[in-house]
Amino acid sequence: MYVYLLTNPAHTVLYTGVTNDLQRRLYEHGQNLGTAGNFTGRYQCNLLVYFEVCADAVQAIGREKEIKGWSRAKKEALITTTNPEWKVIDLQTWSG
Repeated sequence: MYVYLLTNPAHTVLYTGVTNDLQRRLYEHGQNLGTAGNFTGRYQCNLLVYFEVCADAVQAIGREKEIKGWSRAKKEALITTTNPEWKVIDLQTWSG
């Protein structure tokens, strides 16, 4: 299970999500760009800047809820711990 944070090209929006298949979920977010009915589509938010692996769904959902409750500044600090330049993470090449 994964907890992940996405942003938009201007880094003005952050989205926190949870999934059991990060590659598939990123693809789905990318397909919904511009879809007014969902958050990531409306705000063009599909750039992966942070993720962490969790042992199971219970842990992942708990962590997602925890992060969603944080301030923007605290989320930015979390991203910066592993991705200080906020580069888009390519799962094929990421070593972070």
